[in-house]
Amino acid sequence: MRPVTLTTERLVLHVPDETDVDAITAACQDPEIPRWTTVPSPYTRTHAEDYVRLAAEWWADGSQTIWCAYRDGELVASIGLHHITEHASGGHAELGFWVAAPARGHGYIVEAARAVIDWAFHDLRLARLTWRAAVGNIPSARAARALGFRYEGLARQALTSERGREDGWSAGLLAADDSSPVDWPIL
Repeated sequence: MRPVTLTTERLVLHVPDETDVDAITAACQDPEIPRWTTVPSPYTRTHAEDYVRLAAEWWADGSQTIWCAYRDGELVASIGLHHITEHASGGHAELGFWVAAPARGHGYIVEAARAVIDWAFHDLRLARLTWRAAVGNIPSARAARALGFRYEGLARQALTSERGREDGWSAGLLAADDSSPVDWPIL
């Protein structure tokens, strides 16, 4: 798959490259990122270099699409579609993201995710997106709900990371769904 740059009103989302390594390294020093994601801790420059290299490989083989989201030259988030699968009736993928600490609370991830979701449904012709998060990750759940994901449940010990196994929340969004937020029992 060829890398794609996406733009929104405030953001530019591009495939991470060597010029992003320092910003990714700095952002991932925030303990909230590894607390809620599979990002390693402690996070080193080598981790960021590997992330950039892997992102290029994933784009090339079509298995994942990763972007760094920037506002006015400052990294605000990383977002991607993971575990992309194709199917005759429409493929699916998992939406994942993290937000740099100074950028939280400004709506950047919802803005970036809307561009990624539109691209996934229209350009990749995916039929379904999944969102998952460790139980307790309320900011991520709020973002997913704002994007129109429908809460689908709790999966016991379903998520794995360096911390071990954790219970996870999951939600889904279909290409046919309207993206209006609906009630979630956990929010």
